[in-house]
Amino acid sequence: MRLQATEATVVDLSVVIPAYNEERRLGPTLDTVIRYLHESEDRWGTWEIVIADDGSTDATREIVTLRHDPRLRLITSPGNRGKGHALRLGVAASRGRRVLVTDADLAAPVDELEQLDKALAEGHAAAVGSRAVPGSTLGDRQHRVRELLGTAGNLLIRGTTVRGIRDTQCGFKLFDGEKVRTAFAASRVDGWAIDVEVLRHFQRAGWPVAEVPVHWSHQGGSKVRPLDYLRFLRDLVRLRIPVLRPADAVVTALFLTMAVALYSGRLFDPAHRYLTDSLQDQNQWEWFFAVTADNVAHLRNPLFSDLQGVPDGVNLMANTAMLGLSVPLTPVTLLFGPAVTLNLVMTLGLAATAAAWYWLIVRRLVPQRGAAFAGATLAAFAPPMVSHANAHPNFVVLFMIPLIVDRALRLCAGPRNTRATRDAVILGLMAAYQLFLGEEALLLAALGMLLFAAAYGAVRPRVAREAVRPLLRGLAIAAAVCLPLVVYPLAWQFSGPQSYTHIDHGPGTANTVRALLTFAERSLLAGDADRANALSLNPTEQNAFYGWPLLLLALAITVRLWRQPAVRALAFTAAGAAVLSLGARVHVPLTGTEVPGPWALLAGLPLLESVIESRVAMICAPALGMLLALAIGRLATARSLGTQYAGLLAIGLALLPLVPAPLKSEPRAEVPAFFAAGTWKAYVRPGESLVPVPLPEPTAAEALHWQTAADLGFPMPGGYFNGPYGDGDRSGVYGVPLRFTASLLQDVRETGVAAVIDDRARAETREDLAYWRAGALVLAPQPRDGVLRATVEKLVGRPGKWVDGVWVWDLHEGS
Repeated sequence: MRLQATEATVVDLSVVIPAYNEERRLGPTLDTVIRYLHESEDRWGTWEIVIADDGSTDATREIVTLRHDPRLRLITSPGNRGKGHALRLGVAASRGRRVLVTDADLAAPVDELEQLDKALAEGHAAAVGSRAVPGSTLGDRQHRVRELLGTAGNLLIRGTTVRGIRDTQCGFKLFDGEKVRTAFAASRVDGWAIDVEVLRHFQRAGWPVAEVPVHWSHQGGSKVRPLDYLRFLRDLVRLRIPVLRPADAVVTALFLTMAVALYSGRLFDPAHRYLTDSLQDQNQWEWFFAVTADNVAHLRNPLFSDLQGVPDGVNLMANTAMLGLSVPLTPVTLLFGPAVTLNLVMTLGLAATAAAWYWLIVRRLVPQRGAAFAGATLAAFAPPMVSHANAHPNFVVLFMIPLIVDRALRLCAGPRNTRATRDAVILGLMAAYQLFLGEEALLLAALGMLLFAAAYGAVRPRVAREAVRPLLRGLAIAAAVCLPLVVYPLAWQFSGPQSYTHIDHGPGTANTVRALLTFAERSLLAGDADRANALSLNPTEQNAFYGWPLLLLALAITVRLWRQPAVRALAFTAAGAAVLSLGARVHVPLTGTEVPGPWALLAGLPLLESVIESRVAMICAPALGMLLALAIGRLATARSLGTQYAGLLAIGLALLPLVPAPLKSEPRAEVPAFFAAGTWKAYVRPGESLVPVPLPEPTAAEALHWQTAADLGFPMPGGYFNGPYGDGDRSGVYGVPLRFTASLLQDVRETGVAAVIDDRARAETREDLAYWRAGALVLAPQPRDGVLRATVEKLVGRPGKWVDGVWVWDLHEGS
């Protein structure tokens, strides 16, 4: 079905007339319309009249074909399926920049078109000829019963489906051609309620609709029968109940299948499989889910835990504990364990994110499901997302972001959005919930929306000016709803125990131009682990790696579809995010020189100062996905099969290197029986901690897994979390500042060189053990455990005991 006219066939105005057994009225109507357009040719330019015949059994078709006018086009249906079906065919076949839909009876005179055209010239996307607004006039009236039924129907429509429009059923409407073809292509009603469905589509898309007073006179020969009112009511009910199309169900199943394939390495035995490239993040995230469930189950504060970082504890709100999912999934964690919960969150969350992008693209950009599927797949499964799929659920589970984008766009419609206050309230609730899923993802989404808004405002300044006031008003309402819900958690995050102001990630956190052009490690066909890791912090932070073929494709799409404002704004968003991700100092390729980058203007701002710059490139994924969807949507309307095949081949070649291989996984090391069987309970008294050797830290956090396997029965010093550097300096660090004993044991593990232990070292160790309230030191088998055991024996002054698979130093002995 053709949704958009090519530039070679476009006309200025299309007049679409639905017809069913209209042999008596259609001839005079065509005469009147043609005469009017001839007389006003300077105003309307090139035009066409599309007659959409709905399976007429009289001479309706012959009236059109016998005129031999190339500007008259007959579109036929094999049977009578209803006005909605006929209009869908007629609008799809139209080629006009503007499309007038009028009934065959011309109850509204065709010269009223001038009033409707003024509304479109003022920036509206549609103008509805209305009998119910001030300024309208009525000639001959309908039967009183029909008027009452019509009034009741309009009240019902305004109360349930389309708000703010008093007369949806007047058959005289003027539309922006591209938008109306999109709206009718997305419609599913075959009956008279098609007007309601299309206007609802315009309102939900944020396309402004004007209601214009016209002169209207009742014409005899109405095709509406009493039974049609019941069908109309049935269609209204169907419009109120969302119906999942078969294509939507298939797409959702495909997204789930893709997510399952990505995690296939640990899907069926998550407790005994470890994501190799997650480094220590899987241990950390399982701990977050476990400790949150434990806090909820015991009615403790879910924003804090004292199980790591003894004696100071962990500010969970200042970490990525993802309370928006870890709290409601408490029963799952308690019943099946945190490994299952994390696997469920990552797999279903990734599929839900792709489905949310798909929904947004269908709703806002293209009606073709295949195009939306391709765009959403790129948005959710782009190389940076696959990299973060290694146990970074806060950057993978992003299903709220498309919903937030859509709700923000609704606010831009201003007074034409009669539900603006409700939309603002919902936006505030959505933002509050996303804050408990991932604050950094929300921050990056806001940055991406600002880039898009700036570009779209530059392309369409008048539209932007009209949107500013209602958008700001809506955002103020959203903030008023959101802030009371998050003010306490945010106060705890920034001012509570173990809070910090910002984290300095150090040098090397920005992308390079090569990183943007190179393929990711998990690229099935072109991945190179050594090259990718040389251009990124680690396998979980490959935040660019879109590959040069995709970037060339994006450039070609931008050039080819440059006339579309959305294309220009999306291209600027992707390019702007890519440039920002290069950091405050940009390396110029092949020169060895650096120049100041635009990120330098943002790097010192609150919140942004803690962002890893390379992550800004993740904004490119949905922007490139939407560009891809627009390109495939345009290809679907191309008349030439050669053009379609060539375009799809180019797209396929650009995307093929990005297809990811399943994430690497490996058997997980068994938890020592000392922890799994509960032997530790004999060594750690209430109020004491268990000290792993060496202490857990960001590069070695297996002790967190032992702790969760022991049902979080003991606290421990050290750990893998974000906390303050010290009492005086509230800048953040990963883990905790190392005390003497922790630093010494870490050095021994990393170097394998035995440290010199003297009386001063033993005194420092005694002080540290007292600070940690240690009940026992525990050394599990690991590389260099021999030299570690010898070091601990010298520090403590006695050998350890081999108990249930670990070396134990009971610190109560001799006390």
